[in-house]
Amino acid sequence: MRSNQLLAAVAALAIAGCTATKKTDSKEPAIATLGSQPISLTEFRYVYEKNNSGNDDAYTRQSLSEYLDLYTNFKLKVIEAEKRGLDTTMAFKRELEGYKEQLAQPYLTEKSVTDQLVREAYERMKQEVNASHILISVAPDAAPEDTLAAYNQSMKLRQRAQNGEDFGKLAQEFSQDPSAAENKGSLGYFTALQMVYPFEDAAYKTAVGQISMPVRTRFGYHLIKVNNKREARGEAKVAHIMVRSTPGAPAADSLAAKQRAEAIFKRVQKGEDWTKLAAEFSEDANSAANGGELPWFGTGRMIPSFEEAAFGLQKPGDVSKPVYTPYGWHIIKLAEKRNLSPYEEMEQYLRNKIAKDSRSELNKTAFLKRIKHENSFIESAETKATAMAAATDELLQGKWRFNADDKTLKQTLFTIQGKPYTIGEFYTYAQEQQRPRATGSATHAMNVLYNNFVESKLVEYERNNLANKYTDYRMLVQEYHDGILLFQLMDEKVWSKAVEDSVGLRNYFNQNRDKYKWAERADAIVISAANKELLQQAQQQLATRRYPISFGKLTDVLFTQNKAELSAEGKAKLKELANMLQNNQDLSLDVNGHTDARENAKLAEARAAAATAYLKEQGAPTAQITSNSLGKSKQAGPDNTETGRRRNRRVSFTLYTSELAALADNLNKKNPLDVQITEKKFQHGENKALDTIDWKAGSYTLQQNGREYLILIKDVLPPAQKELSEVRGQAISDYQNYLEEQWVQELRAKYPVQIKDSEVEKLVQK
Repeated sequence: MRSNQLLAAVAALAIAGCTATKKTDSKEPAIATLGSQPISLTEFRYVYEKNNSGNDDAYTRQSLSEYLDLYTNFKLKVIEAEKRGLDTTMAFKRELEGYKEQLAQPYLTEKSVTDQLVREAYERMKQEVNASHILISVAPDAAPEDTLAAYNQSMKLRQRAQNGEDFGKLAQEFSQDPSAAENKGSLGYFTALQMVYPFEDAAYKTAVGQISMPVRTRFGYHLIKVNNKREARGEAKVAHIMVRSTPGAPAADSLAAKQRAEAIFKRVQKGEDWTKLAAEFSEDANSAANGGELPWFGTGRMIPSFEEAAFGLQKPGDVSKPVYTPYGWHIIKLAEKRNLSPYEEMEQYLRNKIAKDSRSELNKTAFLKRIKHENSFIESAETKATAMAAATDELLQGKWRFNADDKTLKQTLFTIQGKPYTIGEFYTYAQEQQRPRATGSATHAMNVLYNNFVESKLVEYERNNLANKYTDYRMLVQEYHDGILLFQLMDEKVWSKAVEDSVGLRNYFNQNRDKYKWAERADAIVISAANKELLQQAQQQLATRRYPISFGKLTDVLFTQNKAELSAEGKAKLKELANMLQNNQDLSLDVNGHTDARENAKLAEARAAAATAYLKEQGAPTAQITSNSLGKSKQAGPDNTETGRRRNRRVSFTLYTSELAALADNLNKKNPLDVQITEKKFQHGENKALDTIDWKAGSYTLQQNGREYLILIKDVLPPAQKELSEVRGQAISDYQNYLEEQWVQELRAKYPVQIKDSEVEKLVQK
């Protein structure tokens, strides 16, 4: 029901569109007045055009009048919600602020920069770069002198490499990337969105065989040597069987792992079932049970040796020889390859990635530059110098405090659209945001805090003024504002009331019984089969109306040797069965007594009788139980063992149902579409096969669309009124509509609606 309510709220918003957040200007013409609340012509035109601009009859008088009527009904509900103070609750404010935060995001970015970065990333994904690097670490907020030292060191290493020294050896000796000691700075192949953006950008812009200038990332300065570039290989989907073997394992263990992998590979080559081999031998617990299947991957996502082997396979089904990685030995089977998807399919994925990628810094820089200009950001260099002079070494310890009596606190550091931001505000921010720093000077630390303060205030100012700058944002916020209010009040006045007011619903149904009538109906069974043989089987079994439930195997009740007395455990089991039979009249049960080879066969009958009697004691209907004596039997074990004998001293059960769906299931074991059976009271138009025959009690066979049909019409029912239980869902929906209509009438009386025909005419003439 709640999902239906949400859909109704959405539908109401689609009608309403949105309304302006600002109070209507008294000088602006109103197209309607609700009580004392005007609806401006501008507001209504925006809403109307948003929802009707594509319609051919958009500006006819009828279309405008109908929409204005719907819109005023919507506005009346919103006005009532505001009059009741629903927009002042903390819950409402929290929910609206959450939506505003989401809605603001697209406006707090530089769309043109994002568009360019998305397209650039896609074009770069068509190519893969093989590169090596040397990293000289430096913190993102390092002091200028530390930054300069790292840069100079990078330049010296670059010069040595250009003079002929081996880049790999320089990386081993000087790179502060921990992996360089092993890989000599080699990164293998990678593509767009796999490295931080400044690194990626430099790698793609550097020619093969060349070394880039030092590139600054959040890790420090990088020298990048581009070894090769190639066309992207796309993505591969593979399965693997892995035998674990780590590089540091003893030689004997490593050899044993290799030999095990080779033995498995030979079995694969002989054509043994891959899925079974993976389940039995693969030591990758995450994929073994799934045939060793791995997710799609492209260049840079796997260990290079694994990638090379996988992409080296040419066609689906090809299998590699065992391949070694730091994780062990892998036998790889290719499932599928695919090329880069079209831009249109990847665009949203790329946008989401870029929003979280280091590229976002470019967007942020461009955005801050724009809003500084648009919001007339003016900085006082003199006041800034005064503020910076207050930095002390306590700032490096995270313990800096400012003097609340300092006369400079009221001095203006900068203004945004004329609004001043003072030294005092900055000092308060700095005192709250300071963190201990291991390097750098106090002045540098203060400058970092100042830049962050400026940025936060620019973004805050822009966010707070989005409604004034962007009509669409303002309208969207109001749409969510009104939607939350509408949902709360509609739930109270209409949706929940219709569900909970059983007396009102019953009265409404009784007053409108003529709306709820059955047309002529056929009480019938319709059987559709793929061929005549299946139809004949279905017809033969139809008469029994007792079909075994294949998934309903029940646990046996066990007995002591030479006895027919129920144990406590057995009684508990039978009590569950009795309860099941009581709750479902379509079920029936065979109770089958058994004995072991050393017992008197009559015990089987006694055991079945004891179980049947207890079922009836617990309320199981007699008509639903059949007691059988199956005598001596063997089950699940040699009869000459105590375990085997005990398993045969039992009562077993067979569960049946009269539901025709079970008959269909039993006939559809080879193909789920072989037989379809429907039993119900059909109205005309509900079954095409049934509609082709005269509706008279009897049995009919026919062919239609290549299938065989048997139709059994038990009775033809004349038109009749429906009961509330038969149409409860529809009746509740109609009652909700009735309640809403009554409520709208009350609101129109409370807030009289006056339409300005002259303003409507202006839109018609447009």
